Amino acid sequence: MSIKISNLSKNYGSQKAVNNISFSIGKGEVVGFLGPNGAGKSTTMKIITGYLAGDGGEVEVCNEKVNTNSLSTKKKIGYLPEANPLYFDMYVREYLEFVAGVHQIQHPKNKIEEAITTVGLTIEANKKIGQLSKGYKQRVGLAAALIHDPEVLILDEPTSGLDPNQIVEIREVIKTLGQNKTVLFSSHILQEVHAICDRVIIINKGNIVADDTLSNLQRGKNGEHIVLIQFKEGVSKETLQQLIDVTLVVEAEGSNYKLHTPNPESVRKQLVELSLKNNLNIVSLQSESNSLEEVFRSLTSSNN
Repeated sequence: MSIKISNLSKNYGSQKAVNNISFSIGKGEVVGFLGPNGAGKSTTMKIITGYLAGDGGEVEVCNEKVNTNSLSTKKKIGYLPEANPLYFDMYVREYLEFVAGVHQIQHPKNKIEEAITTVGLTIEANKKIGQLSKGYKQRVGLAAALIHDPEVLILDEPTSGLDPNQIVEIREVIKTLGQNKTVLFSSHILQEVHAICDRVIIINKGNIVADDTLSNLQRGKNGEHIVLIQFKEGVSKETLQQLIDVTLVVEAEGSNYKLHTPNPESVRKQLVELSLKNNLNIVSLQSESNSLEEVFRSLTSSNN
């Protein structure tokens, strides 16, 4: 496992910031880490990176324990904190050369240019960091996190404060990086999480309240999806009930039907085959599921 957390706890006085949580992330996964402000996201990330010590439990990065092998695990992690610390009076390449020196990278020039290209900094690489826009400052921080070619990336609110165009650009960078690295990132922009990752971990008041794929989280309360189908011609309810994995058929006005199923992909395929076999015309075919926003609100509302 690239990241393994077992019974991790952290208290600030009487407040439980992280309450005995456990989860693991395999090599090559891109996982969204969600939660309201103060839920424990940043605290957990700081403990994973070794910048903060937990009060209980254990954290492993690439099969090494963080509390006993802190220096070794830090070499395997690229970390972009929420408050991106930069030296504004330094030029971009000058700063990255400084970071490369901290990591004791031999012949750093190629690594610096590779990081600049990867995060899309080339056109701004000759400027001082203080002259850059917020979006390009974030790219500098991301380049610094990548300079030593880490196996694991921890990104805390990587698109915070960026405009829509910058968000899309950074999102694409993260998706590209996720092809070769394990990525754990937090965000308040749920559309961003939906676009980048397949798995989501949600933390609320220091407790893990969800850890699953997006598809599973967006199922209905009974664990099923709904497939909406409308035919131009009349189709009997009984015909639709005979489809494999259809548990319930609800007929609406006209030739509209709601099909309840645990396997929407299979049902959509069968509906297309049914239409071809019987010369039927499908007017519309779509899935209905809870939005990630609805799931997030239900799991982190003040009533929980």
